[in-house]
Amino acid sequence: MRLLATWIINAIALLALPYLVTSISIDSFGTALLVAVVLGFVNAFLRPILLLLTLPATVLSLGLFIFVINGLMFWFVANMVDGFHVAGFWSAVFGAILYSIISWTLSTLLLRQNEPS
Repeated sequence: MRLLATWIINAIALLALPYLVTSISIDSFGTALLVAVVLGFVNAFLRPILLLLTLPATVLSLGLFIFVINGLMFWFVANMVDGFHVAGFWSAVFGAILYSIISWTLSTLLLRQNEPS
């Protein structure tokens, strides 16, 4: 149940992006659900490999190169899924940052676990 809720929260975060970044567009809620799944798989399987391969650049940039990797993965998913369009690299980087912030905020607010008193 929690996985389904997280999936829907990520899709809602994707639907909010075109209102904040005009160079990102998404056609429908179904497309947002598909993009959330594909982005989840890319983050689960491709991101660790890219982080390992670019470790020297990440260390030299004091971790800022991770924003580049996130933007490239976001742009990659936009090229894979029809109905999800990102205009360019910087739009992808900014979109990935905003997507992370929105998704984290919604998850924190909506998926609170009962803490023991």
